[in-house]
Amino acid sequence: MKTRLISVGHKMPAWVAAGFNEYVRRMPAGHRIELVEIPPVIRSRSITADKAMHKEAEAIRQALRPGNRLVVLDERGKTHTTRQLADKFDRWDMDGQDLDLVIGGADGLAPDIKQQAHETWSLSALTFPHPLVRVIVAEQLYRVWSLRNNHPYHRE
Repeated sequence: MKTRLISVGHKMPAWVAAGFNEYVRRMPAGHRIELVEIPPVIRSRSITADKAMHKEAEAIRQALRPGNRLVVLDERGKTHTTRQLADKFDRWDMDGQDLDLVIGGADGLAPDIKQQAHETWSLSALTFPHPLVRVIVAEQLYRVWSLRNNHPYHRE
């Protein structure tokens, strides 16, 4: 199963790239995480947060691959333990679908992107800055892989 992380935001601080790339580097070749960056829409008097979110949604829709399972990250989504997430990945892998994970912009995701999603995943009830979410997701994907493959990284 190929995993693509579609994330609104670009020109991340060096620590974000270093953290994200560290977990991507650890993944075996057949399980690499592809990052697709969507430039955020610059807000102005004429471009409200709602308009910006909808413009970002257009770019997200263009980045999505038909037939891929779409999972969006949103604070109002469902939380999972690492074991539950690993079990989901097992099922998704059996379905033979690749995965598109979407992190929205500063104002969130447009409702139609959320409605299109197969699932909505929440990392926590806390609100995290988007650069940190990118690193957390990469780490969790590596942790899920390690759990599914009996690698010693994950300990229970």
